Amino acid sequence: MKKNILKWTAVTFSVIGAGILIFNSATEVALAADNGRVEKIPTSYQVSNSLKTALPKSETKEEGDKKVNYSVSMDSLNTGTPTDTDLTMEEAAEVGNHYLKSILGLDLENAYVYMSYNPGTVTFPRAFWTADVLFEKERNPESTRWGYMIDAVTGELFNIGYGRQLDVNVPLSYDAALEKDYHLYAELAQKKTEECKLMDSPIDRVEYNCQGYSGNDPTISMDVIGENGEIINMAFSRYDQTFLGLITDTSLKISESALDSAIGGPEVTEIEKQFTEAEKRGTM
Repeated sequence: MKKNILKWTAVTFSVIGAGILIFNSATEVALAADNGRVEKIPTSYQVSNSLKTALPKSETKEEGDKKVNYSVSMDSLNTGTPTDTDLTMEEAAEVGNHYLKSILGLDLENAYVYMSYNPGTVTFPRAFWTADVLFEKERNPESTRWGYMIDAVTGELFNIGYGRQLDVNVPLSYDAALEKDYHLYAELAQKKTEECKLMDSPIDRVEYNCQGYSGNDPTISMDVIGENGEIINMAFSRYDQTFLGLITDTSLKISESALDSAIGGPEVTEIEKQFTEAEKRGTM
């Protein structure tokens, strides 16, 4: 089941790209017929006082000794309302922006940050904040954008990504050779993990996961596996090897637990078959 989760999550991440929830929507479609047997899982937290401290609500944020000016607002499509134990929109944006800088190297000066709150979904039963980050006020599908998804209470990172529209046309189809010879991407994934100190333990190995695309950018996903069993799923562009994002071990475990509760038996085999066939046809 764990291998299924890794593949489904990575494929969906490759197809959707940054700025959109990574795994939940696509999987919930597959679970729709089985929804009568699904229950949301309540989560309890020990919330420290520091998490309850309100951050400045102005659009000028402190980043070391440098002031960073960016606009934060609730996404017009947002329907969720955070509770008293959740981070505020401004707090969540501050936490997420730290991840953008430390993992993707993004300078947020003059950025527009659109936040959304979700109390949890069938396939991800944990409250979370997501962000759609751009450097242009008007948004469209072709916009270059960055996005992240964090725990609504603790601020723990679930996923982070970068999406772009290439100005060239490149093949998006499945590359069979890459499944056997992926050492370049394994090296990139290991280097990124070590540079950003993304794992609590030494890296044991890096494995191939799947291929897909984000917009017109062909992608490949790798699993970085730690000696303690921790797994981080990373995506890179097959066009120019650009790092496109990651899914954390915590996120994978939450999805795995939810799907274990939601589906099983023949349903798992059928969904896995659909994903595998789509990948080999080059439609994912």
